[in-house]
Amino acid sequence: MQTLAKFIFFKLMGWKFVGNFPGHLNKFVIIVVPHTSNADFFMGVLIREIWKEEINYIGKKSLFKPPFGWFFRKMGGTPIDRSKNNDTVTATATVFKERKKFRLTIAPEGTREKVGKWKTGFYYIAKAAQVPIVMIAFDFGKKQIKISEPVHTTENKEADFKVYEAFYVGVVGKNPQ
Repeated sequence: MQTLAKFIFFKLMGWKFVGNFPGHLNKFVIIVVPHTSNADFFMGVLIREIWKEEINYIGKKSLFKPPFGWFFRKMGGTPIDRSKNNDTVTATATVFKERKKFRLTIAPEGTREKVGKWKTGFYYIAKAAQVPIVMIAFDFGKKQIKISEPVHTTENKEADFKVYEAFYVGVVGKNPQ
C-alpha cells in the first residue's frame, strides 16, 4: 500500500514534502491548516500511509459504536465524551498520559469554512498533556505538505499563536474562499 500511496501522491498528484515528520517523538499535537475540504481527510490518510506512522484523532463516542466503530479505530480514532458536562481538554490530556504513543491531529479552524479566528482547544490540550505542537500545512497552491519542527507552548499564549499563524502565511487550501 505504501508504494501505491507514494505513486499517487508524488507521481499522479505531483505533491512534495517540505520538512520532516518527527517520527522520533511518540506524543505531540498536530495542527493542520487550512481545513477547507473533505478531501483533507483523504490527503491525511494518504500521507499517513506514505510515512507509515501512527497518527491519531479524537471523535465523539457515538462514531465508535457498531457497525463502523472498528473502522474509525483502525483509522487512528479515539472516542472522547464531548458532552457539555465533560471537559474535552482534560479527557484528551488523559489519553496522552495513558498511551505510550499518541499523535493527535486537530484542525484548529473547527470547520471547513473560512474562519477569522482559530479554536484554542489544541493549544490547551498540548499544554495540559505537556507535549509539543507540530504544524502541518496542506498547501494546494504549491502542491506541498509543509511540516514544522515541534514547538512547545510557553506562558505567552499570544506570542505562541503568532508563531503558529506565521507558519501558515501564504498557504492555500483546496477551497480558498
